[in-house]
Amino acid sequence: MTDSRPNPDQLLAQLHLEEHRAGRGRLRIFFGYAAGVGKTYSMLSTARRERAEGVDVVVGYVEPHGRVETESLAAGFEAIPYLFVPYRGVELREFNLDAALARKPELLLVDELAHTNAEGLRHAKRWQDVIELLDAGIDVWTTLNVQHIESLNDIIAQITGVVVRETLPDAVLEHADEIELIDVTPAELVERLQEGKVYVPKKAEQALQSFFQKGNLVALRELSLRQAARRLQRDVEAARNERAVLAPWNTNERLLVCVGPSPSSAKILRSAKRLAASLGADWIAVAVNTGVSGDVSSKTERATGLNLRLAERLGAETHTLIGRNVAETLIDFARERNVTKIVVGKTAQAWWKRRLFGTIVDELLKRCGPIDVYVVSGDGDGPPPSPQPAISVNVANREYYIAAAVVATCAMLGALANHFGLAETNIVMFFLAGVALASTRLSRGPSIAMTVASVIVFDYCFVPPHFTFSVSDSEYLITFGVMLGIGLLIVGFASRQRAQLVASQQQERRTSQLFRITRQLSELSGTEFLVRTAGRQLEEIFNGEAVLYIRDSAGILALRYGEGTSIASSPHNRDVAQWVADKGKIAGAGTDTLPNATATFVPLIGSQETIGAVGVRPTDSNKFLDPEQQRLLETCASLLALSIERDNSVLTAQHAQTQAETEKLRSSLLSAVSHDIRTPLAGIAGASSALALAYDSLDAKTRSELLATINEEADSLSRLVEKLLYMTRLSSGKVHLDRQWHLIEEVIGSALTRMERQLGDRKIETTLDAALPMVNIDASLVEQLLINLVDNAAKYSPRESAIEVSAQGRGDYVEIEVADRGRGFQPGDEQKVFDLFYRGETARPDQRGTGIGLAICRAVVDLHQGQIEASNRPGGGAIVRVKLPCGGVPPAPIESTGEATP
Repeated sequence: MTDSRPNPDQLLAQLHLEEHRAGRGRLRIFFGYAAGVGKTYSMLSTARRERAEGVDVVVGYVEPHGRVETESLAAGFEAIPYLFVPYRGVELREFNLDAALARKPELLLVDELAHTNAEGLRHAKRWQDVIELLDAGIDVWTTLNVQHIESLNDIIAQITGVVVRETLPDAVLEHADEIELIDVTPAELVERLQEGKVYVPKKAEQALQSFFQKGNLVALRELSLRQAARRLQRDVEAARNERAVLAPWNTNERLLVCVGPSPSSAKILRSAKRLAASLGADWIAVAVNTGVSGDVSSKTERATGLNLRLAERLGAETHTLIGRNVAETLIDFARERNVTKIVVGKTAQAWWKRRLFGTIVDELLKRCGPIDVYVVSGDGDGPPPSPQPAISVNVANREYYIAAAVVATCAMLGALANHFGLAETNIVMFFLAGVALASTRLSRGPSIAMTVASVIVFDYCFVPPHFTFSVSDSEYLITFGVMLGIGLLIVGFASRQRAQLVASQQQERRTSQLFRITRQLSELSGTEFLVRTAGRQLEEIFNGEAVLYIRDSAGILALRYGEGTSIASSPHNRDVAQWVADKGKIAGAGTDTLPNATATFVPLIGSQETIGAVGVRPTDSNKFLDPEQQRLLETCASLLALSIERDNSVLTAQHAQTQAETEKLRSSLLSAVSHDIRTPLAGIAGASSALALAYDSLDAKTRSELLATINEEADSLSRLVEKLLYMTRLSSGKVHLDRQWHLIEEVIGSALTRMERQLGDRKIETTLDAALPMVNIDASLVEQLLINLVDNAAKYSPRESAIEVSAQGRGDYVEIEVADRGRGFQPGDEQKVFDLFYRGETARPDQRGTGIGLAICRAVVDLHQGQIEASNRPGGGAIVRVKLPCGGVPPAPIESTGEATP
């Protein structure tokens, strides 16, 4: 039964595409198969009609090529001023991207999409300028010829014999909103050339003899028509998806292509791209590091890196794999990623090697199972492989000397063994042992030379007749062959193992670096600490300089790490970092965007926004040619961005929590004290009303009682307000201790004096040590603490009982106790009494507690870094004990050195 439901993957992809296009400009490409078919003319003619309908159309750049019709059409439009760039004594006319962004028309016309910009401009290619215009919400119309498509570059070279250097990624064409094919017959185009409507006569004649030959034009036209047809098919499929047309699901294809340092890899990649495009499939490009070729040179790594970057430009996902066997590694990766087709190049090997050892293609066919294998011709269109770097010559020479020394040592050991009658077959073991030992330390070339030299020395010195290359017994030829074969196998195995060890160490180091930076960032908080730690780690990982720019509250980048580096000292680098943070794209050295910068900059992209940029300048200028290294930098930047975002989220959450707690405190405060404020106010209002309405009819005693009531309630209200003000100050965290040296008995005496009127005839018993130390405290706060403790004791104990206040010196702190003979605390409430708004039952009904006094006491003690505790007394009652640190040794009193005044 056929499943006719819509494909959810396609619907999700369509949703993501619509989200990406929201607020973005539309790209329309006027597409042709050669210069002169009328792309620019058609673009300008269509733009005239748009302008007539009221669209704001501006010419960004048009190249008329001396064509009168094109110039006349372009003359009627508003145009962005050209940018003139000096280059080798001449001025090049270029598109002014910044002026276009500042003008920001509805529709901008930009000719020649594949043009290479002059050195020093922001982007290396004009198509990158167009992408930035689209991101800014500007619609762009442009022109393009089929020979500039990257995946067709090798085919164009085969057809025309010309390698086109100005290319653009296929993704630019694929993501265009509209493609309009401009087509004329080859005969008509040749006629235009001959009439001088395409190029000036001299140049037209040259073109007809080379690129514009009729056979070439026919083939180019066919390619352009196929590209247009393929695009039309995708448009139809997209329309079906938008209308949610029910159709059977197609099984998704996925391609895997293997690349290396060979120039032929470029052709293989373009073939894989074309195959993936025809199948509508995703594709992956991988490089396999096995160490078969011995010690990999920096130029080989560079060539592989360039091929992987080409794969990325063509739209592939790239990886570098490590394995012992290429075919086995490819098959394992293909099965892991559900690959359906593998594309490889035809192996260039001698016939005898293919017969003896087979090829990668043969092994893939044996192992592939249900996976299809496509073999592409390995004829490259690029330069020959680069020679080994010059810096390795001295090292290689030294290794050859070591190899010669090992052979000489084996010969001496063999001579010694031969002297004692050891057979030639045993002497062979000395040479094989030398080869095995030296191969673990030497590179492949010296190891092979040592193997061959060992066979020659063994023949010359130990095989009769001695000291000649002739052989008395033909069976020795078999010995030589076996000896040479085993030696070469040992060399190959040792070289492969050494290379795999190096690759594994690099992979382990990279994993360790990521683990270390992840762990350190996860353990830290605070943007300053995160940035400083990440900067040091980046400098260590990439062996160079690093800078970090973080957005401030105004969105402007501020340098937070890397002051004094050569990166930070360049104003141009600062502008590059700002562009990277604004656009969220990589730029700088080693990229096609702003390549004149001295560092590579990567955006710090969080989960919600881009918060800054990181710049790295490695000591090795080739370090970022490897996509793996670029991904490592991007991963580090992502980790830092998420860490900073996490830290900001924590701060935001803490702020929100503080606000919530403040609001909760305000609500609780109003709820808790509303009764305590209303009761004294009601008493004051009632007594004052009675006095106002019946003052003359009241006797003197009654008037005196009412006045006393007003005074008492006002005093109670005043104390409540004072406590609220104290609690507000302490809760705000803005209280700064005014520490000074005081005698604690003076502070206790001052507090009791202030309580005399409130306590009346209440008995207070004080017990103070004779030699109390001085304490470094804020006297006003400690005095309020004592007032609250005594007031609390008075409220929660009978009036006739005494309140006991004592103080003792306890070494480096002073202990103060306030005790009463009331009901004491309920079991388990000894710590709750210090919570805000906690109230106990008073011993006297005429006294009311607010639940604020003891909370103030705990806050004051915490500010002094002391301790406070509550407990029940033996025999009944409660006791509150406060421990205040003395705060060091008090200063000695200043002695007068002058004479006494009479």
